[in-house]
Amino acid sequence: MDTRIITNKRDFSLKGFFLQWEWMLVLIFIGVNIMNMSLSEYYWDYNNLRDATMNFLDKAFIVLPMVFIIILGDIDISVASTVALSSVVMADLYNMGVPMPLAVVICLAVGTVCGFINGLLVVKYKELSAVIVTLATMIIYRGIAYILLEDQASGSFPDWFSFLGWGYVGSIPFILIVFAVFAILFAFLLHKTVFGRRVYAMGNNSTASFFSGIQVGKVKIIVFTLTGLMAGVTALFLTSRMGSTRPNVATGYELDVIAMVVLGGISTAGGKGRMIGAILAVFLIGFLRYGLGLVNVQAQVLLIIIGLLLIFAVAVPKLKWGKNKPRKLT
Repeated sequence: MDTRIITNKRDFSLKGFFLQWEWMLVLIFIGVNIMNMSLSEYYWDYNNLRDATMNFLDKAFIVLPMVFIIILGDIDISVASTVALSSVVMADLYNMGVPMPLAVVICLAVGTVCGFINGLLVVKYKELSAVIVTLATMIIYRGIAYILLEDQASGSFPDWFSFLGWGYVGSIPFILIVFAVFAILFAFLLHKTVFGRRVYAMGNNSTASFFSGIQVGKVKIIVFTLTGLMAGVTALFLTSRMGSTRPNVATGYELDVIAMVVLGGISTAGGKGRMIGAILAVFLIGFLRYGLGLVNVQAQVLLIIIGLLLIFAVAVPKLKWGKNKPRKLT
């Protein structure tokens, strides 16, 4: 009698490997760099490219947990308001006499609490979608920031605080090193742990995951809380880079973050996507904006280009490139 072995692993396909969306992002990234080099002679300079990362990596911290949220099939549009509230609270407390290290910890705590509230509301009120819940908290968090500072700026931070946004470790920006560490941690959490497998399972079928014993509510709260924490981290680096803060800081960050995640190949339907794609999208959009900014391309043109890239990102996977053909049973 012939023995048949059932496995959930597919045979390796070289064609399927190179037709993954992440490789398409690499090709687009190379094309963007070639275009930028042809537009400006100042683009292809190591120091300029290195320093350009300081201008877009602050929001990239939120991209990492947003990957988890969108894989779950949810969304969080309150992240920019969480950044603003965390930054304003930190600045307000420091100017009231609180030591800056403690104010930094409170900044992270405020972001974490905001994320926890989002997760708790999403889990508690299942009849409301995450977009409705986070729309409400987006308004609330930004409103609190305006109550605290009104329309004023707050700053005068100690000199060492500017190191977060503008400092170097050797010749490498400090923010780039911190982002690399967080990217590795979040990628490991998503792809190499039980928690990450549960996130994928919930994104594919939350009901089936629940009846399989997964604590879906707990997982969602953890993911939203992590998003709030990383919004607090963004608040630190953004405030350090600007040297002051206002209630309207980080306006539009939520759209940039979601655009990077979707361009990275994370399915808005949930259950699909990889962290490396979102990280590639961060640098693709970041360097695209930097290169076109050197030749004074209008912001509206940049938005059109990014919008076209998003449509491309959504349309191409529909072609189902690299799909393995089913094997015949013999």
